[in-house]
Amino acid sequence: MFVQAGARGAYAYDEDGREYVDYVMAYGPLLLGHTYPALTGNLDELAREGFVWGSTHPSEIRLAERIRSHLPSMERMRFVTTGTEAMMSAVRVARAYTGRSLILKFAGNYHGHSDFALLDAGASAHTGDARAGGIPDGVVADVAVCRYNDLASVDEVLRERGADLAAIAVEPIVGNMGYVAPLPGFLEGLRERTRRCGAVLIFDEVITWLRLGLGGAQVRLGVAPDLTTLGKIMGGGAPIAAFGGNAEVMSVLAPDGPAFTGGTHGGNPFCVGMAHRVLDVLERRPELYDGMRVLARRLADGLSRAFAAKGLSYAVVADESIVDFKFRPGAPARDYDEARSADRAAYAAYYHAMLAGGILLPPSQNEVMFLSAAHTGSDVDRTLEAVEDALAPHG
Repeated sequence: MFVQAGARGAYAYDEDGREYVDYVMAYGPLLLGHTYPALTGNLDELAREGFVWGSTHPSEIRLAERIRSHLPSMERMRFVTTGTEAMMSAVRVARAYTGRSLILKFAGNYHGHSDFALLDAGASAHTGDARAGGIPDGVVADVAVCRYNDLASVDEVLRERGADLAAIAVEPIVGNMGYVAPLPGFLEGLRERTRRCGAVLIFDEVITWLRLGLGGAQVRLGVAPDLTTLGKIMGGGAPIAAFGGNAEVMSVLAPDGPAFTGGTHGGNPFCVGMAHRVLDVLERRPELYDGMRVLARRLADGLSRAFAAKGLSYAVVADESIVDFKFRPGAPARDYDEARSADRAAYAAYYHAMLAGGILLPPSQNEVMFLSAAHTGSDVDRTLEAVEDALAPHG
């Protein structure tokens, strides 16, 4: 088992001081790499006035305004600590706004570890037996799980329970059953159906915002949700997240409305300060995205060549700083059923071989590889050399 004892830049270190090229990157938030100087320097300045106040402050308001400038759909927002809290809060807002209970989600998407979110979830959290997993029957009754990229499965639920639908929650581009992109018309179809039903469309952009650029998935794809959730990538890994969206929908929140969400650490000055630092870097240095995109493409192309040389017809995808493939032949997966058809034993063997070769990958094939601004061409070359060795038993 890998036990991490340190990190710097693109590298993780174990207890013996051995260096690994890190493609976990805290499962995505470390867009700039470990210990990026502009984030970790002079932390006393952020801590001088305290870590938590419990009051709204000007820096918090300014951060909300900066986020809204990149995500115009987030007309109003609240800061919380984790992506799980953000999704819990967004679901409560949707239910309060609509007066309904049913949440429709998609198999293989991951929305944190609250009860509703774990049903047929992606990442490492798949829960097949809800009761054994501690999820009450009442929760199960208020959740419908559909197939991603399959509007027919959505329509089947809506025919029976459309009048009960409070929200559709979705990763607009999925990073938790591997990388899965929406088929043309899928997100637009969800947008049209929620409007027709009087329900709320929630985009979980905990992975995609900032990873895919300052506009996230929604700006790139041109589909505006009613509510959006964001995660700790905004703080460079510091515990800060947010939910927000349409001003009318958000008006149900206390103190103006009847729905309560809260947390003492929400919008705390230290983490808000970290988020400002992250946005400062990304807004001033757009070339960082260019560099990561080039490296991701280089890694993906090298993986494709390595697989082809071994007669393995695995599709490799690259999107900005994300790279992914599955141990399954054919085109990239379109849904969780296809993603789960991958050879888990083959990935496990590959993971351990890569670890032995000094490359740290996510232990679950449901996760993707994340590059950062700290990765270099030499890191990619070192990775591809390890891939050749790891695939040797297949030859």
